[in-house]
Amino acid sequence: MACTICPVPSPPVPSLLPITTGDSLHSVSQGKGDAKEVERRVQTIKDEIEHTTSEYEKEKLQERLAKMSNGVAVLKVGGSSEVEVNEKKDRITDALNATRAAVAEGTVPGGGVALLRCLSVLDSVKVENEDQKVGVDIIRKALRMPCMTIAKNAGVDGAVIVEKVLNMEGSMGYDALHNKFVDMAKAGIIDPTKVVRSALIDASGVASLLTTAECVVTEIPKEEKEGGAPGGMGGMGGMGGMGGMGGMGGF
Repeated sequence: MACTICPVPSPPVPSLLPITTGDSLHSVSQGKGDAKEVERRVQTIKDEIEHTTSEYEKEKLQERLAKMSNGVAVLKVGGSSEVEVNEKKDRITDALNATRAAVAEGTVPGGGVALLRCLSVLDSVKVENEDQKVGVDIIRKALRMPCMTIAKNAGVDGAVIVEKVLNMEGSMGYDALHNKFVDMAKAGIIDPTKVVRSALIDASGVASLLTTAECVVTEIPKEEKEGGAPGGMGGMGGMGGMGGMGGMGGF
């Protein structure tokens, strides 16, 4: 009986993908999906972003889109204590949110300059009664506060700085770090348009709510005692009288 020996092809060796895991992060990089299918899925997600009306859903779709169409960066934050690590993580989160907002709607000159340039628009607002006039005046004062507060924190007269910036044009503003007037856009002192716009809209919304509310509930701040030490320990200061024990040397 004759036997024929045929070579058996070896099974394909599975390719391994780098996997990163942690307490709250699990990621798989260097995927090997079909490029055409990935592109088709990316376009589908873009269409869903345009048609959705939910901000939460839009945010999640944008995260999914970023993971499929761009590279994914993993930031490792370290520190000497958990408090320091959390502080750094919060700063990174704020920076990422600001960057996303800037990509969404662009940027404006920072340091409160963009808000000061909006003051001239209020002059053309037509009011129908005295209450609306008061509201416009409140907005006018509020638009000056960011620049004024920055100047005050830098140790200079905020009112003077605001007037000087108002007399300038374009993106010229006050650089508090170097105590000089510069082109804020060229100096890299910018704010995301979305952040500035949302802050003004949200503040006006809260103010409108408070003016129509019949009452406001607040917490009265507690007065802190001088010295900062617990009240019962204050009497220990009398231990200074133990210096009289020096007389015991007579024994």
